[in-house]
Amino acid sequence: MEFVFEGLVSTVLPAQTGTSARGEWHSQNVVFEMQNNSPYTRKVSVKFFNKRDEVARLVTGAAYKVTFDVESREYQGRWYTDVVGRRVEPKEAAQVAQAQYSEPLPTAAPAAMAVPMP
Repeated sequence: MEFVFEGLVSTVLPAQTGTSARGEWHSQNVVFEMQNNSPYTRKVSVKFFNKRDEVARLVTGAAYKVTFDVESREYQGRWYTDVVGRRVEPKEAAQVAQAQYSEPLPTAAPAAMAVPMP
């Protein structure tokens, strides 16, 4: 299941790299300030795995739409939860894409729906 939130890039943390049986990997966390109507700032750290190019394009202070999953795993009797980023796009681009796929608004009201003026 994927979730979405909008937020401002607060901090881009240093990248981590390594090698596994499947080859080289790249992981980097980005801290976002979530935009909501709360008087308290909510921050969330999102992990991007093998998305080096997407993270490199992020600008601190800019607004983005983040699509993510929440994953938990057990290790030695303890549970760990990650917020894993799937996609990140500038907020303006998300609004343009949404407008392109929504139904166009009628330019004029049909005569049957017109309200006579007093």
